[in-house]
Amino acid sequence: MEEKSPSTRERILDAAIEVFASKGYHDTRMDDIVEMSHSSKGSIYFHFPSKEEIFFGIVDKFANLLEKRLLQVLETESSGIERVHRALVVCLDTFGSHQALAKILLIQAVGLGQDFEVKREQIKDRFAALIQSQIEQAVIEGEIPALDAEMAAQIWMGAIYDIVMRWVSTSQLSPERMLPTLQTMLLRSIGVSDEKIEQICR
Repeated sequence: MEEKSPSTRERILDAAIEVFASKGYHDTRMDDIVEMSHSSKGSIYFHFPSKEEIFFGIVDKFANLLEKRLLQVLETESSGIERVHRALVVCLDTFGSHQALAKILLIQAVGLGQDFEVKREQIKDRFAALIQSQIEQAVIEGEIPALDAEMAAQIWMGAIYDIVMRWVSTSQLSPERMLPTLQTMLLRSIGVSDEKIEQICR
């Protein structure tokens, strides 16, 4: 029963993250994950029928973590623009504090096939919808002019995705360097004044 518990599933995922980060997805064997997780092969196959399913489990684990953090911070801000700003900060902070996981998802996942591409698009759409809702709220509250919030959210997702991809794949960027410029450009793109940007980003 213990091997079928949720804690065992999480232990397997955590072990897989370590193994994927050190060996890469393609060079990782299920036996490597068995050894790292201190689980039986039977318990691993009970939770995850294949290495691909483990990978998808990691994707969901990170997406759920990021969504949880975003929702928590959004509840603490009353202003629409403040929520948009804080969401961006939390997003980058979460990627920064889980760089090994981010590298697995953004770098090693390339070329894993159509199933993963579908999964990745679902995740991106999930967070684009969250961004869109906050932009729409900022419009309702009169903080920014009316605009196509869906398109703006997709543009934001593209910019965030590309900059984080470069961040986790090279050492050329740091959060301290990325955040000020990224914040300014994204907030300007939805009509936030420079005065307001300076106020909320300081």
